[in-house]
Order: sequence, then C-alpha cells, then structure tokens
Amino acid sequence: MSWIFLILAGFMEILGVIVLKAYALSHKKIHLLGIAVFFIISLSFLGIALRELPAGLAYAIWTGIGTAGGVLAGIIFYGESKNPLKLFFITLILVCSVGLKFVSY
Repeated sequence: MSWIFLILAGFMEILGVIVLKAYALSHKKIHLLGIAVFFIISLSFLGIALRELPAGLAYAIWTGIGTAGGVLAGIIFYGESKNPLKLFFITLILVCSVGLKFVSY
C-alpha cells in the first residue's frame, strides 16, 4: 500500500507543478490555493509512504516522478522544448528510480 501512496504523492507533485506554471502565467490568486492543496497532499502521501519505505528510496522516487512528470507536463500543456537530450535525461531519471527500487530490499 505504501507504494500506492508514493505514486499518488508523485502525481500530486506533478499537479502542483502544473498549477504553479498556471499561476506564473496568469497571477490569478486562486492558483495559489491549488498549489498549496496539491503540495500538502503530496507531502502527506509521501509521509504515509515513509512509514514502510526507506527514506532515501521514497524520496528519490518521489522526486523522480515529480521531475519527469513536471517536464512532460511542460511539454504537453505549455509547449516547452522537446529536445531529445532532455527526453533522454528524463528517461535516465525514471530508469534510475526503478533501479533504486530493485536494489533497496
């Protein structure tokens, strides 16, 4: 169950980044509420996952999901660069996160 909470924490992080970008573009104050809600939920789920998972592993995977998802969300929703090297390095982050899971137990 802790893995589910960790993945949900990562997805809440991605949603927080999407709303953060929306705020940066529009400066609408309602986005600040969304940012706070998504990041609070993300950290709460991460805290729940940490009850059973090693801290280093959980944090690395959480940041990996957030980083990769944030970059992909920027490409999909905001037309940011699709530089092949950028995509290669995002793939490396995901591969390394999965690799950490395999060597952590």
